[in-house]
Amino acid sequence: MKRLFRLSFSLALFILCTAFAQTVAVVTPYLAQPGTQFMVEAFEAAAKAKGWTVNVIDTAGDVAAVISRIEDVVTQGVDAIVINVDPAQVAAGLASAADANIPVFGMDAGTDAMLVTNVTSNGYAMATETSSYVVDRIGGAGRVVMFVFDAYPPVQKRGVVADAIFGNYPDIEIVDRITPDVSDGGIADSRAKMEAVLAANPDAGSISAVWAAWDQPALGALQAIEDAGRGAEGIVIVGIDANPQALDAIRAGGNFEASVSQDFNGIGSTTADLVERYLGGETITQATVYVPTTLVTGANVGDFVSQ
Repeated sequence: MKRLFRLSFSLALFILCTAFAQTVAVVTPYLAQPGTQFMVEAFEAAAKAKGWTVNVIDTAGDVAAVISRIEDVVTQGVDAIVINVDPAQVAAGLASAADANIPVFGMDAGTDAMLVTNVTSNGYAMATETSSYVVDRIGGAGRVVMFVFDAYPPVQKRGVVADAIFGNYPDIEIVDRITPDVSDGGIADSRAKMEAVLAANPDAGSISAVWAAWDQPALGALQAIEDAGRGAEGIVIVGIDANPQALDAIRAGGNFEASVSQDFNGIGSTTADLVERYLGGETITQATVYVPTTLVTGANVGDFVSQ
């Protein structure tokens, strides 16, 4: 009788553990970006604490490959999928997940009917802060270089807002609106493209500011400006993400003056919590869940520690 009880207890324990031992796939083409790395690492840490198995798949800049990788993990029978890519560009993969009744979550992706929800920062608010910072610093007049990336919804939103704010000032001229190659992270190509802009505008004061939709192109622009010996011109540089290199640059007190700190750990852990709640039977009603952000300048950079 005791043996039967032990067997029954062991079986019940096994079933309970199995029920919570979820397998989740994270698919992204942007793992070369520091922000994505931090989010994924936070998601993995939260998932590990929950006893899940996480399979991280990086397509190294190949957005089209995300579709086939989603189809692969659908075939493998994962319990949930998390994407960090424009859902509109991978609709075929999302459809295959829907057909298999596998829920898909966005982690700094974009809002889409085929996603349970998308966890992100408010791109409109972040762009408002940084573009307004530039306007104030240059007194509402000057020539601005913009670095954008319209192929990725969270970043595309930032460019739209910055365009609108700069466009509200007739004495601000957009010198160039640059989309860098992000396959290597974005710094190298941004630097090369900024070098070309500086060469085409050689006079001191011909460039007033650089607005970047995220930190990597801002850092590339900073390198180009410093290497050209034009740091003393007072060219204002802003980014978004407040990654470690950006924080160091702001702390140094040079041209890179401001960024926005996204809570990447919060995005990753919140995504994991929402996956858990959904798989546990809860209905998720919010199409987009925003995690708070903070503008970082020389005044408060000391409150942030480089990772």
